[in-house]
Formats: sequence, structure tokens, C-alpha cells
Amino acid sequence: MALTLEEIAAHPALHRCIRVQAQAMNQTYEMNPRLASVFATQQRWLMAHIGLALHFRREPDDYRKELTAARFLDAIRQNSVASRNTADAFVKEMLHYGFIEYVPTAQDGRIRPMQPAAASLEPVTLWLMAHLQTLDGLDGANRLALFLARPDALAMLQPRIADGLLSSNPVREPKQTFSLFTWLNNGGVVMDWLISGVDPEHAGLDRIPTGVVSIGDFAKWLKLSRTHLARKLRAAEDLGSVGWLGQRGQSVMWVSRDFYGEYMAAQAVKLAIMDAAFTETFGSTAAR
Repeated sequence: MALTLEEIAAHPALHRCIRVQAQAMNQTYEMNPRLASVFATQQRWLMAHIGLALHFRREPDDYRKELTAARFLDAIRQNSVASRNTADAFVKEMLHYGFIEYVPTAQDGRIRPMQPAAASLEPVTLWLMAHLQTLDGLDGANRLALFLARPDALAMLQPRIADGLLSSNPVREPKQTFSLFTWLNNGGVVMDWLISGVDPEHAGLDRIPTGVVSIGDFAKWLKLSRTHLARKLRAAEDLGSVGWLGQRGQSVMWVSRDFYGEYMAAQAVKLAIMDAAFTETFGSTAAR
């Protein structure tokens, strides 16, 4: 039986497990920042999940049900994720950088099936593995081992996760500060980096220290404009969500207890969706 949102949110090990998860996400980003940019904003993240779900649900014997630009644009419209122009630009960008590719076909020449390049699936797999490890850390189950033992696990599991994410109001309409960062390029990476430097023992403080000291170094690591990052951080400061223990930009940065709580709540929602999808796909993990 899957862990519920309430069970995850209240688990005493959640803060420790989420910090490890955030550190794993940082490592994935460092491996290939350009590829990680596919998921740079929440909108792009959801579009990528829609595209992957269409790919994994394709019917190879029916070329009309392959992943195509037309089917992708229609799915984006049905789920109200982005405008047609934004979705079309996303497809063209993915093709340009080789993250997706056209599939040769001897069928109807008017239909051009696409598929993700093999390298594009690696960060998705690592993302899934990090979250399954978090869930296992909460209840001692063996989701990650089961996932790794099944070569078809990603194809089976990802579409159900995509369905859950797209149908979740908390995912689609995040809270104030979390929303501020989800529309920033690499905003998810910004939040993961901040949280990865938080000592779980400090979670109850009003101002929780992070590992960030220099905006310039932070922006350089993120491959972001220092000015752009500073502007977003200033907006978060105006909300009382982040600040500095000393001189601005030259001392340890803190996050507010409310912002930290927003991040943890968002992770709990996502983990509950993923565990429900995992249980639906593979059955009970049992080993609790």
C-alpha cells in the first residue's frame, strides 16, 4: 500500500531524506546542465513529462499512435500546460539540441514520429531513482531495487506519474514563494541547492541557514545571469522568504520556516503521487 501524503509529510525522517534527494538532484544537474535545462521551469518540466508519457504509451505497430509534434501539441492543449506557440518552440528546441529525434518510418510520409534520445532518458531515470530512494528511506521498502531490476520500469512507471502530476492542483498551482521560483529558469535547481545546504536539525528555526554565501558563485554554478538571479532573490526577500545573516550577498543566506515548509510540502505531494503510481504499476512494496 502506498504511503499517503499525510504519512509522508509527518514522517520524522522526511527532512533528512529530502536533503539527500536535493543533493542527488544537484549532482544530476552538474552532469549535464544543458540537458537539465529541459526541466528548467515547471512548465517545461510538465511538457517533458507529457512528451515522455506519449512516447512510452505509443503502439509501435500503429504508426498513427507514435509520439508526433501534432499529438504532443494536442496533449499540451488538453492539459492547459502552455500555449501552442510555447509548446511548438519547446519541440523545436528539443530537436535542435538532439534531446529528441525523428524516427525513420516506411509508413505514411506525412507523419514524422519522434522519440527521446537515449541520453535524454538518463536524467529522468536519475530523478526517479532519487525519489524512490527517498520513499524507501521513509518506510524501509525496496522500490529502488525493484525499479533497477526491471529494464522496462521507466516506461511502465513514468506515464502514471505524469498523469498524477498533471491532475494535482498543488503541483499545478504551487504556493507563493515556491511559485516564484518555478517560473525562474533552473528555479527547481535553485530551490534544491538552497535546501541541500540546510541542516535538518535547524528546520524549526524561523531563519534557517543554507550553504549559500555568494550570489555570484551561486549564479555561476547555476549558469544563470547574476542580475536575473539577484532580482528573483530580491523578490523572495520582499516576501520574507529568504535573507542574509549578515551583509547581503556576502554572508550566509537563510530561508524562512514558511518557505522551507512550502518546499517540504511540495516534495511530499510529489512523493505521494509517485508512490501511488509505483504501487499501481508494481503492486505493494511489502518490505516495510
